[in-house]
Amino acid sequence: MKNPREIIISPIFTEKSTQAQSLQNAYTFKVSINANKIEIKKAIEKVFSVDVVDVNTIRMYGKPKRLGRYEGRRPNWKKAVVTIKSGQSIADFEI
Repeated sequence: MKNPREIIISPIFTEKSTQAQSLQNAYTFKVSINANKIEIKKAIEKVFSVDVVDVNTIRMYGKPKRLGRYEGRRPNWKKAVVTIKSGQSIADFEI
């Protein structure tokens, strides 16, 4: 298995993810684009010491951007919505 810190890049804090966290016990992370659901589950369980119930992943495609006459696009990335066991929480997400 890869290093868990290479799989989990950063947490995502948005209004929608915060609402899912409080209502469904689901946390949102930006993860490595090559990581699969099993690797994500093991990494979350190892780093945060919680029991993962479900992992949903979404491929996010980079938006096209311009700077004057130069065109490019932002990189593609992967988002994971991780549902943990009821009654548990991740302390780093608490505000």
